[in-house]
Amino acid sequence: MAKDTMIGVDLAKNSFQIHAATLNGEVKFRRKLTRAQFLSFMSAQPPAVVVMEACGGAHHWARELAPLGHDVRLIAPVYVKPFVKRQKNDAADAEAIVEAAQRPEMRFVEPKSAEQQARALLFRTREQLVHQRTELVNALRSYLYEYGHALPIGIASLRRVEAIIEDTANDLPDLVRDICRDLLQQIAEKTARIDVLMKRIRATAEDTEASRRLQTMPGVGPVTALAVEAFAPPLESFRCGRDFAAWLGLVPRQNSTGGKQRLGRVTKAGQADIRRLLIVGAMSRLTWLGRKSIRPGSWLARMLERKPKMLVAIALANKMARAIWAMLTRGEDYRDPVPVAAA
Repeated sequence: MAKDTMIGVDLAKNSFQIHAATLNGEVKFRRKLTRAQFLSFMSAQPPAVVVMEACGGAHHWARELAPLGHDVRLIAPVYVKPFVKRQKNDAADAEAIVEAAQRPEMRFVEPKSAEQQARALLFRTREQLVHQRTELVNALRSYLYEYGHALPIGIASLRRVEAIIEDTANDLPDLVRDICRDLLQQIAEKTARIDVLMKRIRATAEDTEASRRLQTMPGVGPVTALAVEAFAPPLESFRCGRDFAAWLGLVPRQNSTGGKQRLGRVTKAGQADIRRLLIVGAMSRLTWLGRKSIRPGSWLARMLERKPKMLVAIALANKMARAIWAMLTRGEDYRDPVPVAAA
């Protein structure tokens, strides 16, 4: 059935604003509903194109509305803001959502499944624990630095910290020793929880064929594979691998005009977690141990000879993103590029 109505929904915790219009922009009705009224009201509406901002709870409502026959689309809030007229309120936001969604060149966010959001939650929980542990380690280092003990950055220095705390020959007050012991205990608890989640991530990454296939690429482990599955839209929605790399922000920022091309640093657009993990994976191939696997005369070897390491890592991450798109869209494992023979 052809849908001739577009319904914009401004989501909130308890109050939902509805703006319905025809596909040519003529307003049909406006409603303000409570959370309890929203689903019953939408079930009574004929099938329509329902547009919401991609914010908290949007993916849940997309899964609830799709079985009712509605064509649900999510739009990034940054694309809606230019269409808000004068004052900002719920009614103006709902109207702006409809106006933005009616643009023929508008880009939409793919709704996530419940399983995909569960994988994202697993990833986010581990990231949160790692950040909390890093905060505790940095606090511990700063406390000891006040008493003349300079320690290197990283969790690897915890053994030295324990030795300093237990050394009765130094001038640490007993109160400082007790506080540092408490911090060490908290760090140990965080580490144990991170290890449990890491085991869960490895097991989850083996559940699907896509995760197993991604891990055949050098520099891609279970965490990166989980992030791609959790946060990336279906890769078939990208026209080519370069579009996926551009979505991740691994392409130069353009400031071109008058036919003259000006390229700057990477845009850092799109999904930051996948981009960061791909760059970290690329850097792991540029260490002294990873360089042993680089074939002499290859593209990567030539880049390392004349470019800074971070620039090479970003360029390699770009190639990895394109290869990920090719692997998942074609259903193939990673294949090492065949070197081109010199003429």
